[in-house]
Amino acid sequence: MAEAHQTLLKNRLRNKVTLQTDGKILTGRDIAIATLLGAEEWGVATAALIVEGCIMMRKCHLNTCPVGVATQNPELRNLFTGDPDHVVNLFRFLAEELREIMAELGFRSVNEMVGRADFLQVDQNLDHWKMKKIDFSPILAFDNQLSQTGRFKQVSQDLDIEKVLDRQLIKKSYPALKNLIPVKLESEITNVDRSVGTMLSNEISKRFGSKGLPDDFIYCKLTGSAGQSFGAFLTNGVTLELEGESNDYFGKGLSGGKLIVYPPRNRVFKAEENIIIGNVAFYGGTIGEAFINGRAGERFAVRNSGVKAVVEGIGDHGCEYMTGGRIIVLGPTGKNFGAGMSGGIAYILDADGDFEKKCNTGMISLEQPEEEDFQTILDLTQKHVKYTGSEVGTSIVKSWDDYKKQFIKVIPHDYKAVLEQQKLEKVTA
Repeated sequence: MAEAHQTLLKNRLRNKVTLQTDGKILTGRDIAIATLLGAEEWGVATAALIVEGCIMMRKCHLNTCPVGVATQNPELRNLFTGDPDHVVNLFRFLAEELREIMAELGFRSVNEMVGRADFLQVDQNLDHWKMKKIDFSPILAFDNQLSQTGRFKQVSQDLDIEKVLDRQLIKKSYPALKNLIPVKLESEITNVDRSVGTMLSNEISKRFGSKGLPDDFIYCKLTGSAGQSFGAFLTNGVTLELEGESNDYFGKGLSGGKLIVYPPRNRVFKAEENIIIGNVAFYGGTIGEAFINGRAGERFAVRNSGVKAVVEGIGDHGCEYMTGGRIIVLGPTGKNFGAGMSGGIAYILDADGDFEKKCNTGMISLEQPEEEDFQTILDLTQKHVKYTGSEVGTSIVKSWDDYKKQFIKVIPHDYKAVLEQQKLEKVTA
């Protein structure tokens, strides 16, 4: 019994997590050093980007990438010379160099190498005043007792993937996925349910491609508090209606789906005065619609390239680095609005008349909306009212002639020039 107890204790002590590191890992030697310090996985991002052709101009947000990597301009995209095989070769060379170092040190596997800081030493030939003040001993400390508990992941975690909410949604959506029969689903949701809709979207994409399904074909009514990345990468044909609230990264990478969120119907507070979704909503969204009956956190619609969304107030850095889409804010905004915004249009209800002070006007202009803009605002606000029952939206629609005077149009300088050129070409044609 004593031996069994000791074995049980050792198993409990064994490492159950994987340590990953990144940050300017460029060579096999970098990977070797990181491994000796304890890393079991390595993120190689910058090097892979360089291999694909990036020359680090630091102009990704300006839509002027001279090698066609980070741009929506088709002429610049034609300059892209990257090839997937280049990345394959990079990782082959990284692996070869790592194997050479392992052989030199006498390691047969990466697991043997993990955490062996006793194989590292400080280069004493570096004569720099900063180096003299750095004590590396805590970093290079080596405890041989760790061999009893494990320096690397040895016990697999049971993440209960089969029990996640998306698995249930997929199962209930079989009529739509297999027989093209529309379905309506209902479920409770909690903040441990993360990336809800992503796995379902993957199933749809595998069967129907990027075209997906018709609008609202799979309609999910959820009640509760959603975890991070609610509706991430949601594809065409899926609508998620949430009565409750949601965490950060709401609608991340939205890819054609529709998101609706409003506070509980029996609430005693005003929706438009409270935050209902977290920070960084619609990060990298490409297409789709969203209607938010309440306020959002900071960095709303950062890097959005095509999503249309209505919200009733946002925090700082709204529409940061946005490249496309249409955003309507029916309430206050935080500071630094429109920083790095190179595309798309935002419409702000400036009831207090102080919006201009909160803008980063380096790349954007503030204008009076035209008739076409007013129609866009009204159409999306009417949808907002239809889906969420918004009181603010209802007031705006009912008194449209009064409210329309308070809207400000935010449009990037270069994007405006492109739109004007397209109009001119249409007239000429």
